[in-house]
Amino acid sequence: MKNGTWVVVADGRKVLYLHNHGDNDFIDLRVLDHREQVNPPTRDQGTDQPGRAYDGTGPGRSAMEAADWHQIAEDRFARQVAADIEAARAAGRFRHLVLVAPPKALAEIRAHLRKETIRDHVVAEINKDLTNHPLDKLEKLLARL
Repeated sequence: MKNGTWVVVADGRKVLYLHNHGDNDFIDLRVLDHREQVNPPTRDQGTDQPGRAYDGTGPGRSAMEAADWHQIAEDRFARQVAADIEAARAAGRFRHLVLVAPPKALAEIRAHLRKETIRDHVVAEINKDLTNHPLDKLEKLLARL
């Protein structure tokens, strides 16, 4: 991994922005920033019954699907991570980017990145949840790229 590469390690509620101060032979990750949001399960976020809708024909009503508040918050967090990455790219803070996130979060982050960012800057993607791993374990894993 080249010197100056950014590594973004995220899941649906936590993100670490890391910077490689080392080189291809010796990865030296340093934390630039981190953020965590409180996101309790849906059952703790909303207790309302799902809404009802009239079918238009007949007297019956049908239930609407209940909102998954937990997933909505995770998706919103992933969009914010993508916005942070885009702002850093526009400011010229990195040339190379490694994204590390579980599959759902990685897909949500990618969906909100510009095509140019993915094409020109993303050098690797790891679809695993590594947000709770210490930096030395991340460095060992990334050394295999």
